[in-house]
This record gives sequence, C-alpha cells and structure tokens, in this order.
Amino acid sequence: LSDLTFQVEEGEFIAIVGPSGCGKSTLLSLISGLLQPEKGEILLEGKPLQESKTAVGYMLQKDHLLEWRTIYQNAVLGLEIQHKLTKENQLRVERMLEDYGLGAFRNARPSQLSGGMRQRASLIRTLALNPALLLLDEPFSALDYLTRISVCDDIYKILKNQKKTAVMVTHDLSEAISVADRVMIL
Repeated sequence: LSDLTFQVEEGEFIAIVGPSGCGKSTLLSLISGLLQPEKGEILLEGKPLQESKTAVGYMLQKDHLLEWRTIYQNAVLGLEIQHKLTKENQLRVERMLEDYGLGAFRNARPSQLSGGMRQRASLIRTLALNPALLLLDEPFSALDYLTRISVCDDIYKILKNQKKTAVMVTHDLSEAISVADRVMIL
C-alpha cells in the first residue's frame, strides 16, 4: 500500500473492494494497530492511532468461536478478557442475543449453529466491547450465496441501528454496493 488517503465519517459504512493480494486485509491490520505503517499516519478521531482512546473492534473472516464455550460464553469472552464483565454489559449482550435471533441458542455450542448464526454470534462478541469503529475483514466469505445475502443484510441493519462506524473489506463488488454508504476500490 502506498499513497493512500481517506477519511471515514462517524456512523458511515465504508466498503473497500479489490482483488486478492492488493492490501485490503493489510489496511485493516494497519487501522487496528496490529501492523505499523512504514510511512504516514493513521488518525482516529483526530489523534494518532497510538494516542487514541477510540475502541476498535475487528471481526475476522472466520468466526473463531470456541467450541467448548456456549454462544453466550463466546459472546462475553472479550468482556472477560478486558475485565469488563459488569452486570450492565451482561444485560447488553443478552439483549443483543435476543435482538439478533440468538436468544434461544445462548446455551448452544457453536457446532449447533448455522454459518449465518455463527457470524451473528461473532458480531455480538465484537460489539459487546462497544467499539467506536468496527473493522470487518470479508465477514461473509465463508457463507453460501443465499446465507451471505441474508447475513450481510442483517449485519448492515445491526450496524446502522447501533450507528456504528464500519470499514469492511471484500472482493465482492455487489456485496459492497448493497451495504456500504461509500465504496473505495484498491
């Protein structure tokens, strides 16, 4: 990646499209702080990434749900790790499970869920930490076509309802056009 400049407004859903190997996932790794840029800077809410207090959530291609944990236990994993498993946060996760169609599956294991349900559980786990910026790395690529359309629409509605700022990378232009406020091509 070189000579790349863009800005994402609060509440905006941006899709970044490009062929395999063009740097889409690398860009998300840079924004999340997992990689350091060789030149230039990344600003979150006007502050350099290293100084920013902005919470960033990163949803990967695979859901990485832990089979030995229930869906509820997977959803609160980040809260446990960050010692933020308060009663208020637990209630928020419970509400999201209900709102996003997983309430009846809170005690199920990941292997008992469809691919789309697993992706919603992964999104709830990411949203449980209440990130101001959500990074989505081809979150629907492992799903079949019909499920991808349904889950993509569900996740779009969830993010818009919660007024989340999101950057999604995909190689699927039609997917990008259907959900994004703006599409950038690498």
